[in-house]
Amino acid sequence: MIVSASRRTDIPAFYAEWFMNRVRAGTCDVPNPFNPQQVTRVSLQPDEVDVIVFWTRHPRPLFPHLAELNRLGYRYYFQYTLLDNPRLIDPKVPPLETSLDTFRELAERVGPDRVVWRYDPIVFSNVTGTQFHQQTYGRIARALQGHTHRSVISLVDIYRKLTKRLRQLAQQGVELTGWDDKPAEQVGEFVGSLARIAAECGMEITSCAQRMDLRAYGVRPGKCIDDDLIQRVFGLDVAHQKDPNQREACGCVASRDIGMYETCQFGCRYCYATTSFERARLNYEAHDPASPSLIRGSGPAPEAGSFHIGRRRLRAD
Repeated sequence: MIVSASRRTDIPAFYAEWFMNRVRAGTCDVPNPFNPQQVTRVSLQPDEVDVIVFWTRHPRPLFPHLAELNRLGYRYYFQYTLLDNPRLIDPKVPPLETSLDTFRELAERVGPDRVVWRYDPIVFSNVTGTQFHQQTYGRIARALQGHTHRSVISLVDIYRKLTKRLRQLAQQGVELTGWDDKPAEQVGEFVGSLARIAAECGMEITSCAQRMDLRAYGVRPGKCIDDDLIQRVFGLDVAHQKDPNQREACGCVASRDIGMYETCQFGCRYCYATTSFERARLNYEAHDPASPSLIRGSGPAPEAGSFHIGRRRLRAD
């Protein structure tokens, strides 16, 4: 079983203590995002977890615990998002230089193959056009040269549920624009420029859940939870089937996500995982690091009719 920690929130940045408590306990409880009363108990026993994939914009709170994870025999790698958008778009993320230092230190600790740089999603707006992203991507790529071997990109999707938030952002002078209405040649020229920068810095570049085929421009479809990377880095042959719970364009293999929506504190204005920043704040304030689930009281402990997920079983308790 591959554990995803997490597409839904930033566990290393905000919930590292909770995560380590659950590692020591050997399980965590994960309520169904659409039915909180349905709770799944997920095994975190080292012999049942093949790999942990951390998704983060700030992994430093997890640094003191890496030695313990290593000692217990866990295999893991990081999907590290590192952008430099204006504060109106990404209001609470660490400053660029702080993130660069953290990224490089992490790569020195675990190796560059286990830290994937995500310049993702690429947000187009009246203040972050193609030239802005070309310059920013190049600056970051050169700063990370030798500290990662892979860069992941995607073009932002504008979700309807974010309309009110984006309207408020427009009132502050930043208007996000989609890319679907841009000519394919224009998108291809832009993506190709990023691919050339990545190659110059010794990185392969892949896309994340991108509907548009970018291979002609030097960007192959990627898998963020990647069976090939896991085989190459850890010598481990995991299940190769695509995750049926992800979007059609997503190439990730199957995993179990242990995070919860409405809990991240970074406040990125385009984020689909947080629809209410106020609700996320309240959930964070109510968070108990000793709780079996990320949000205390989010659902009952698994009993009859709930499920236990580990490598060897998926059954009703």
